[in-house]
Amino acid sequence: MIIKRDLILNNLIAKKDNGQIKIITGVRRCGKSFLLFNLFKDYLLENNVPENHIITLALDSALNAKYRDPLTLAYFLKDQIFDQNSKFYILLDEIQFVKKKKIQSNPDIFVSFYDVLNELLNLGNCDIYVTGSNSMMLSKDVLTEFRGRGDELHISPLTFSEFYNFNSKSKEEAFQEYLYYGGMPAILAKASETEKKEYLINLFKETYLKDILERNKIAYPEVLEMIINELCSSVGSLTNSNKISKTLNSVRNVKIDSETVAKYLEYLTDAYLFSRASRYDIKGKKYFSFPYKYYSVDLGLLNARLNFRQFEETHLMKNLIYNELISRGYSVDVGVVDSTDENNKKCSYEIDFVVNMNNSKGKYYIQSAFKMDNEEKKEQEIRPFLKLTKDFTRRIVVSKSNLKPWIDEYGILHLNIFDFLLTKNLNSFFNDN
Repeated sequence: MIIKRDLILNNLIAKKDNGQIKIITGVRRCGKSFLLFNLFKDYLLENNVPENHIITLALDSALNAKYRDPLTLAYFLKDQIFDQNSKFYILLDEIQFVKKKKIQSNPDIFVSFYDVLNELLNLGNCDIYVTGSNSMMLSKDVLTEFRGRGDELHISPLTFSEFYNFNSKSKEEAFQEYLYYGGMPAILAKASETEKKEYLINLFKETYLKDILERNKIAYPEVLEMIINELCSSVGSLTNSNKISKTLNSVRNVKIDSETVAKYLEYLTDAYLFSRASRYDIKGKKYFSFPYKYYSVDLGLLNARLNFRQFEETHLMKNLIYNELISRGYSVDVGVVDSTDENNKKCSYEIDFVVNMNNSKGKYYIQSAFKMDNEEKKEQEIRPFLKLTKDFTRRIVVSKSNLKPWIDEYGILHLNIFDFLLTKNLNSFFNDN
């Protein structure tokens, strides 16, 4: 089963031979290994790199457990580099399995996979790629441990366009299936609804949950599960550790302090299961300390965690739009606009997504509107945009409809969800492009 992932493959190819260690991060089972060992390796072979100059090693395999020792890994890799005058490509999967090791002659000195990779980079003829599923062991340490020699590429589960292009269903059918089962690549190989549901439920429980519990030595596993359920059932709603702590205390009769909840929330984002969006004061140009919004990395995992019993398309579509923007490499915040209402009272309006196009041009404000089937609903969705009288940032409303793209009298672009998901260059919808 070959799933084309041209966007992330091209992003990886663009980093080739740049003198840095390429670090591919993302939630487990989202396709990092396939990207590295299949798509990228095939690219190297097609571009005349000899196969014996491509060194691959899956560190999560039990057969390769001995290489989780950093010194054993270092000796193995050096043995594979048989020609100092030729370029070698080193592809290592799930590098976080390599643990720190004390040096016997000096117990105060540790060797880690950072040391191994930096030493290989110093040889001058190695281009190194690693994948990892734990941001605490990778992205947060890149700048300090690699000293500017690490280049991170974060990937997500399949986008809707990747999912849709793989199967022969109509856009509407593919959309409903994607909202329900999400974009974990293995879903495409499951024939029945029962298989898909069982896979996602077991993946969450047996892989993600166990991994977080074991790695972080969670003292209250039942509380972690309650927090996960709370995030899934209210995805995209404003929350913080104090609010969750109070909810657990009052509704579930579970006594847990906000500091513990905050720590558990960090574990969930470190495992890439959830992303946290901060609130940004658009007029004041500053971030709020709290509350935040949390979005699930995959809709299928979210639904599985709720046992497929809570299917709210409004919230799922908002989560889908957020994930799509993140997959395009944008940074995404929640916008807050302070203004006055029709009675001249001070109030705040919310813009679903403030989108900054990293390493690109411009910014967007985006509203997610599941339905805009009457004037009252339309007015409600565009009202926050109209409060930004001196801000000429491009504004978009995305709705679930079959309407063609159009721009209203206020310069707001109205897009149906399919045009949004299947068109990468949003600027192409505006009249001046």
